[in-house]
Amino acid sequence: GMARFGINPKGTLGISVWDLRKVAKEVGRDHGLALALWETGVHEARLLAAFVDEPERVTAAQMDAWARDFDSWDVCDQACTDLFDQTRFALAKAIAWSRRPEEFVKRGGFALMAGIAWHDRDAKDASFSPFLQAIRREATDDRNYVKKAVSWALRNIGKRDLALNRKAVATARAIQKADLKTARWIASDAIRELTGEAVQKRLREKRPPRKL
Repeated sequence: GMARFGINPKGTLGISVWDLRKVAKEVGRDHGLALALWETGVHEARLLAAFVDEPERVTAAQMDAWARDFDSWDVCDQACTDLFDQTRFALAKAIAWSRRPEEFVKRGGFALMAGIAWHDRDAKDASFSPFLQAIRREATDDRNYVKKAVSWALRNIGKRDLALNRKAVATARAIQKADLKTARWIASDAIRELTGEAVQKRLREKRPPRKL
């Protein structure tokens, strides 16, 4: 069942993300509603909460409280890449959560990095140096939902521009030297994609990426 895919089946209604996004569009942004939806503990209600909340009204305390509740990769990823990456606390929380022991909080740190790298057009390249340090530090965590998010963050950073591409590839090569299976998997995956012709061509042409 869903548990096999890292989705906690407890309190799940079986409504698709596509349908939830349609509902969110009709409802519009509503911070109070988002908080109430989250409190239900229902899987889809929490996804909807991430879609309807107002980034400018989200507090650091709310981010920490929601992160403690993460029990599946999809709620974690949607909250981080649809909402939290647009808040003023995003950079700080990405770093803080990347050090946390809980699997989905830690994943949230790297999902935030992936989201910021993809969505934040104004972020300076220098903002990503601490992210690359965190990626290098945590590349030996062999838990499935952590290592996949570390890989995701590294690849998204490397797809921002040519300078960050070089830094991300250098980070991946450094990670590769840690003679551990997880680190090698993260590194080889990133190097293959980031040095590939498709990514290099797009970065040379400076076209904006099409999808997350």
